[in-house]
Amino acid sequence: MLTAIVGINWGDEGKGRMVDLLSRKYSVVARYQGGNNAGHTIYVQGEKFVLNLLPSGILRPEVVNVLGPGMVIDIAHLRGEMERLAARGVKIGPENLRISGKAAICLPANVRQDCLEEDRLAGEKYGSTRRGIAPIYGDKYMKKALRMEDLLEPERLERHLSRLLEWKNLLLERGYGAPAEDFDETLRWLRENGEPLLPYICDTGLFLEESIAAGKDILFEAQLGALRDIDYGIYPFTSSSTTLAAYAPIGAGIPGKKLDQVVGVMKAYSTCVGEGPFTCELFGERAEALREAGGEYGAATGRPRRVGPFDVPASRYGVRMQGADALALTKLDVLSYLTEIPVCTWYEVDGKPTKDFPGGGKLDRARPVLEFLPGWECDIRSCRRWQELPAAARAYVEYLEKAVGCPIRYVSVGADRDAYIER
Repeated sequence: MLTAIVGINWGDEGKGRMVDLLSRKYSVVARYQGGNNAGHTIYVQGEKFVLNLLPSGILRPEVVNVLGPGMVIDIAHLRGEMERLAARGVKIGPENLRISGKAAICLPANVRQDCLEEDRLAGEKYGSTRRGIAPIYGDKYMKKALRMEDLLEPERLERHLSRLLEWKNLLLERGYGAPAEDFDETLRWLRENGEPLLPYICDTGLFLEESIAAGKDILFEAQLGALRDIDYGIYPFTSSSTTLAAYAPIGAGIPGKKLDQVVGVMKAYSTCVGEGPFTCELFGERAEALREAGGEYGAATGRPRRVGPFDVPASRYGVRMQGADALALTKLDVLSYLTEIPVCTWYEVDGKPTKDFPGGGKLDRARPVLEFLPGWECDIRSCRRWQELPAAARAYVEYLEKAVGCPIRYVSVGADRDAYIER
């Protein structure tokens, strides 16, 4: 079974929580895109773990975790993340972590370029996490980037780095008027942080092919959501990679394989970190109450998330883009404080109603049209069976299920591993 866990909306839907939950049934968990620009928060027996680069299966010692060729890896961040988890008793070794030699390395120069560009854009900034993601993907597609496999060949690494920095410094010095990147300093950074990772670097595609041949099941983990996809998201306020399920086998290293199942993850309300159109956004006291109830702050950056009611047009679009077969609805318990629950059922664009998710300037001009459903006004965090939920909570889930046109199989009612209902 090849299954992808993907985001339906703007990211931060709770994918890590669902990967951690479902990974108990899988032998391998593979990340296939993105870098350390987003975080997955997981609670195990009340203990909080925040993962940026490592797949969410890393908290299960029997699962092998893969960083695929579609990823961009800040090796200093990865090394630090591994050391922090190991210090907390998490098993990490070459037997349960594999890193693709084809994954690109995110250098300090990429991080600097990212920050310089966001500063240059000022009020027109894209909302970057300032972790170098757009510049390293740019380097990759301009065929300039270093890859993890270069760490295995020191002479090749030095030659490639020399050519790369010669080119990169033209931009830094003449474009931004910033100091150049030093070759020796960057090489030391690569050696210091790359050497501990050498035992983990391999051909992840071959490993996954062998795993499939042995009858093992693979879970693919996405970062961010459909609306942050570089091609189909709210461009240019997107990530720089393909966040869709269709890319999972490609980004993991097995482009010839097809998925058997796609599980989309969406919140019981809407959240968004960063810039760009967010039609259903709430402001003022209502926004602050929802943000505090849900603890809505970015796992990677700590930035307050923008919040709003569930957005039907955006979610229906995300379901279609991801090709979701089933859905997981997270954070239903957060809405328990509301007497009535707003839902954005459709948009108004230029005075005309639409249930479709528009693009370009039309999305900028879209206005939300809200409907209100009854709240349940009680604590549901102890519910573990569908019938234990209050009638109003069940009605809310069923309403969303019908509105987006895809069955909701999992309902999360709390942060802990067992705080969910499977329908």
